[in-house]
Amino acid sequence: MTIQLKIDDVIVKKRIRKDLGDLTQLTESIRKHGLMNPIVVNTKNELIAGERRLESVKRLGWQTIPAHVISDVQELQKIEMELDENIHRRNLSADELADAFALIDRLKNPRFFRKIWRAIVAFFKRLFGRS
Repeated sequence: MTIQLKIDDVIVKKRIRKDLGDLTQLTESIRKHGLMNPIVVNTKNELIAGERRLESVKRLGWQTIPAHVISDVQELQKIEMELDENIHRRNLSADELADAFALIDRLKNPRFFRKIWRAIVAFFKRLFGRS
């Protein structure tokens, strides 16, 4: 079940991750696109996963955060879930990153397609005698 949880109600206990690192990029991403994945808490509002997201939305001044609530979680499961969320990721390859940035550039700067469109419009204007 996912709910809107008051940020002040989230309880952050001892965590595996000690260093949250630089949150600047994550905070900017959340500001720009919103929070894409909710944090995870147990029924006591104890944080299981998403401390970097939580800290980022705090910096943005949010009062609530989407939280996925799970019940009947033992201490061992909490630790396993925190580990799983952080180690079972796969970063994009250099080729995937290059392709993504090239696509973003084409979408932001559609020069080539704009030139083709203008040529088509000009052709039809000449064909039908419109100026």
